[in-house]
Amino acid sequence: MGFKGTKAEKKALYDKKLVQLLEEYSQVLICAADNVGSKQLQEIRKGLRPDSIVLMGKNTMMKRSIRIHAEKTGNKDYEELLPALVGNVGLIFTKGDLKEVREEIAKYKVGAPARVGLVAPIDVVVPPGNTGLDPSQTSFFQVLNIPTKINKGTVEIIAPVELVHKGDKVGSSEAALLAKLGIRPFSYGLVVVNIYDNGSVFAPEVLDLTEDDLLDKFAAGVSTVAAVSLALNYPTLAAVPHSFVNSYKNLLAIAVETEYSFPLAEKTKEYLKDPSKFAVAAAPAATESSSAPAAAAKEEEKVEEKEESDDDMGFSLFD
Repeated sequence: MGFKGTKAEKKALYDKKLVQLLEEYSQVLICAADNVGSKQLQEIRKGLRPDSIVLMGKNTMMKRSIRIHAEKTGNKDYEELLPALVGNVGLIFTKGDLKEVREEIAKYKVGAPARVGLVAPIDVVVPPGNTGLDPSQTSFFQVLNIPTKINKGTVEIIAPVELVHKGDKVGSSEAALLAKLGIRPFSYGLVVVNIYDNGSVFAPEVLDLTEDDLLDKFAAGVSTVAAVSLALNYPTLAAVPHSFVNSYKNLLAIAVETEYSFPLAEKTKEYLKDPSKFAVAAAPAATESSSAPAAAAKEEEKVEEKEESDDDMGFSLFD
């Protein structure tokens, strides 16, 4: 049974509970709770224990408790939550892995019928096929411009029809037809909309990033910094290696065109004078590398021949 007391006592108890959670946890998932029933919420609470605690309440009460906690402790980090407390939302305090907790929350979605006046969260498509309804029910389909035909005494939908668009309100005709067809097009549950982690608030999509994604983004950022630095002739850690390489290329070009030389340029000049020397030097190396596998193959053949001859002489180890 819930706590029975005055409104002031309930507020004080709620404030005490929220402050205790703020002090104990550093990770919070802000979840939209539209169309989530009490029984469904109870199942979610059970599934998230013991690492996570679900706390629902009015936004004004949550904001008030967070502000009071910030004033008393001087810790302003949780004030980052205030802009995210909009609409019908709840808080899930957790010590577990954020991605795993989000995946666990997603398991508790339940199907729901299309009720009149409800805003559709997704497009609702009626699939083709036999509906099992008798021909007297064709009026529903005609009102909604759904192509049908009578097949073996029942109504059959000829082609798929997008009955309700995402963001539109469900009308009475659409709701009645979906109910007759036994279609429960929507599913509801807690939906993670924001995540708080040690003073930072970010979108849940961040949890889907892998190490490879982070490395790619970092590499792209370094490339951008290097390009800007080179264009402005401004030295940075990202641009300095490219500057050295470009300078070396310029010096090498000058050495090739003039009598000036330096040790690293001698080999290039020698190659330009007589490329055939390097071609002759490369050929034996290639021959040696190709002959190595052939020699290994011959060696294996000799070993196999020896083993076969040993078996023939009756020296097999398996006899």
